[in-house]
Amino acid sequence: MVSLILRNLARVTLAFLVLIALTPILWTTLGAFKRLRDIVTPVPKLFFSPTLENFATILGSPTIRDGLVNSVIVVAVAVGLGAVLGIPAAHTLARHARRWGDDAQFFVLSLRFMPPVAIAIPFIVIYLDLGIYDSLGGLILVYLVTTISTVIWLAVPAFERVPREIEEAAAMEGCREAEVFWRFSLPIAAPSLFGALVFTFVLVWNELLLALTLAAQNATLPVVAASITSLGKEVPWGVINAATVVLVLPPLVFIGLLMGLINSMVRAGGPKKG
Repeated sequence: MVSLILRNLARVTLAFLVLIALTPILWTTLGAFKRLRDIVTPVPKLFFSPTLENFATILGSPTIRDGLVNSVIVVAVAVGLGAVLGIPAAHTLARHARRWGDDAQFFVLSLRFMPPVAIAIPFIVIYLDLGIYDSLGGLILVYLVTTISTVIWLAVPAFERVPREIEEAAAMEGCREAEVFWRFSLPIAAPSLFGALVFTFVLVWNELLLALTLAAQNATLPVVAASITSLGKEVPWGVINAATVVLVLPPLVFIGLLMGLINSMVRAGGPKKG
């Protein structure tokens, strides 16, 4: 009886904490469909006539559309290159770098210790000399510092959890090292790599300081969203909420696509019948 009460109490507590965590998200979503007069009322309105004016303002603004396109291009390329370069490097560190593997992992992790301003200031000087300041290519290069280091840092433990016996058995069957990696190690580590790529994507998607200092005309969506408060004398809360919703949607789409890709990889790498 006591255990049942404690179990129900734990469930209620968990549900309450989840509700607290989701309240800002739900409130922002509601605010995106409200008119300004419904948002600034002294008594919050839960029942109101929804409107799409805020989203029309967001999607009808060339600056915001360009910011969204720039963010998608920069983040997609940076995360893609980070995965292509970082995942094989993580497998190498996990399987072959026995003596200096820990030092290499610490060096990769130390790249995350640096504050963004420590990276931005030198890159401004370098980019001005190279003529790539305020370009998407320049943003991609500086984002690669984050994506590659984060992917390696999170992917090494994923490959370390792959049983060596599976790789050794595949090698004894005549599989080359690249084939062992692609057909066995990668599908087994895929669920953990999914988390690494999602974390990396969200990290660079929300990056503000580097994009703010290294781009002016080619601003990304976080920079554009941060400047929305200057649209007029009154703070356009509805537009800000709509911009927040638009800012959150691409990571959700990315997570869905990545889950489908990883599930297909796991099924393809699984044991074959017959």
